[in-house]
Amino acid sequence: MSNPQPPRPLQSILPMLLVLATVGLVWFLVNSTSRALNTVNTVLDPLQRTNNELSTQVAGLLHPTPTVIPDPVTIIDKVRAVAQLQTIHYTVEKVITAEVNQGVLGPLFGDRLLFVAHGYVIAGVDLGKITAEDMWLEGGMLHVRLPQAEILVCTLDEQKSYVYDRQTGALTHGDPNLETAARQVAVEEICKAALEDGILDQAQINANLFLERFFQNLGYQAVIFEEPKP
Repeated sequence: MSNPQPPRPLQSILPMLLVLATVGLVWFLVNSTSRALNTVNTVLDPLQRTNNELSTQVAGLLHPTPTVIPDPVTIIDKVRAVAQLQTIHYTVEKVITAEVNQGVLGPLFGDRLLFVAHGYVIAGVDLGKITAEDMWLEGGMLHVRLPQAEILVCTLDEQKSYVYDRQTGALTHGDPNLETAARQVAVEEICKAALEDGILDQAQINANLFLERFFQNLGYQAVIFEEPKP
């Protein structure tokens, strides 16, 4: 028959009770803190949403989305551009030869190219130059004095213009400005060819015919075009 174990001394039980008490206190504090935080979050959520909305409104005031409004000057410029009555269109082709250092040392230092230029010329009348003094009624007839016809556009068609051939000397890489010079001369020659063919005279005639129908549609059956303004 075994002897009963003696009870533990009080000194050995107290540390255990202290540990249990500490664990219980920690659990109580954690649990209480969790409930408190939940309560605080429940109270603060509406305040947080309100604060976020207020921040959004303040950001909108400090950094507003720009509103783009067209400048009236731009519109006026467009109207003036339309005032150019284009009445004739020429298409011109020219072959331009450009060369440098074609003397005795040409095979060594020379540069020569053939440039095929396709361009177009547009002529017409700038109606923006007409003033109130250029139109008047006399004897039931409308008298109109238009500005002189002029070249409105003279340029190369870059998609159709090209260097057909280029020959450079054995000791040179070629003149980097030669093609640019050829293009400039090509534009001048295209304009000159159109002028020599009478593009301005035909542009003036076409402008008179177009505007005569225009004024007749407005009710002026008799229209007389005076000599153009110089």
